[in-house]
Amino acid sequence: MSGDHKIRVGSRKSELALIQTKHVISLLKELNPEKEFEIVTMITLGDKVLDIPLPKIGEKSLFTKELELALVTGSVDFVVHSLKDLPTSLPEGMAIGAVLTREDPRDALVLQKDLSGYSLETLPSNSIIGTSSLRRTAQIAKKYPHLKVENIRGNLNTRLKKLDDLGKYQAIVLAAAGLKRIGWTTRISKILEPHELLYAVGQGALAVECRANDGEIINLLEPLYDMQTALRVTAERSFLKTLGGGCSAPVAISSKLRIEKSNQIKVTLNGAVWSLDGTEEIEGKEEDNIIVKNGLRCSTCPYNNNKYIEDIENLNECSQCPVSPTKEPSTKRQKLDDIPSDILASDPHEQCPIQIPIGADFMGKCPYLEGILVSDLNKCPVSGLISNYAKCPFLKESIASFQTDNAIDNLTTGDNLIATDNGNVKLFCGLVPHKDATTEGMESARKLGERLAQTLISKGALEVMSKAQSIIHGSITAGSN
Repeated sequence: MSGDHKIRVGSRKSELALIQTKHVISLLKELNPEKEFEIVTMITLGDKVLDIPLPKIGEKSLFTKELELALVTGSVDFVVHSLKDLPTSLPEGMAIGAVLTREDPRDALVLQKDLSGYSLETLPSNSIIGTSSLRRTAQIAKKYPHLKVENIRGNLNTRLKKLDDLGKYQAIVLAAAGLKRIGWTTRISKILEPHELLYAVGQGALAVECRANDGEIINLLEPLYDMQTALRVTAERSFLKTLGGGCSAPVAISSKLRIEKSNQIKVTLNGAVWSLDGTEEIEGKEEDNIIVKNGLRCSTCPYNNNKYIEDIENLNECSQCPVSPTKEPSTKRQKLDDIPSDILASDPHEQCPIQIPIGADFMGKCPYLEGILVSDLNKCPVSGLISNYAKCPFLKESIASFQTDNAIDNLTTGDNLIATDNGNVKLFCGLVPHKDATTEGMESARKLGERLAQTLISKGALEVMSKAQSIIHGSITAGSN
């Protein structure tokens, strides 16, 4: 990157992805008003392939490969991701140059309007909870057996419209961070605490990925890099990487920081894996004191940004900050797309025999509802005719692309080193070392996550995960014949 050229920023085309990308650019523009930024949007494999369940494709880079290929070729200078979308091993030559101060990592319960005041525990028996997440499904089955879980498909907008208009679901569970970032905090009925549902590794954190040898971009991102978030997500990603799990087995985590001294942070991790039906649960807890540099503070003040830091205790420097987890959420609310109720009711995915199993996170965007395809009759061409199809008829080209896209598949992954003037520096599950956390502190966080994973492995976690993966892949294979 030359000092005066326009900085190109890669992003998926989804509304939430663009909101997150524009947020990062606005922060950088405030710090560097002389620089120009250009957003380069693209559609990823996960956006294109709609009828292949995520576990069958595999978790690796499903929503990031095209963006990373643009980084490799120099088409873009950095990419903004939801960290939970990023594999724990990045393609060779890539690095996470910064993670921003983490938004709320917890899940949110969104209830039908006439059920306000209920919780997962108090909802009537046989209430239907909409989710496509294996992690959420297994935990709900374990802790709330009086509830039923059914797959709900589509983006945030479509899922909320289905909850409101179809009457099929009594509630849905979504990531709180996404709802907050897109302006729908008023739709959150209840934030689910970790003892109710553990969350996904990296959930709520934004990551900026760049080329590992691009020192200019890494230096540009440094003011956005939050140390507390870096320590937490390094431990979380190390936990998942050691387990070797992800989207094809129910795995979840929660992390917490406590400032013990001006240069010492206690990091506590709680993690678990489940069988698909939730009957088998293996959980564990580990903690460690991590030594960092003096002068602990948030890289971005949560008060000035109308946010609060979750799960960080004893921030003496912020003792007068009026923001707390009980603060009323923002009243800002975006308008849902004007999708007619009859279109939602006839959405083939609601009654379609071409079902995607629960666990196909981020998948299942109906091309009609997404505006990708509209027939001459302005009606979903599958509705009323779904019995004639063995698989979704929209997707032949996408599937062929998925099977033959060798250029993207040639991106190899591994534990990278970042080249600096002082020699090679190790990355930590893809993250550049934070200057205030120090290499030693990042290594302590990495070992903490590894230790928690080993604790679960000693209790039989790999066997439980293997059975879950076998069931998923077996059902997918059977369903695709």
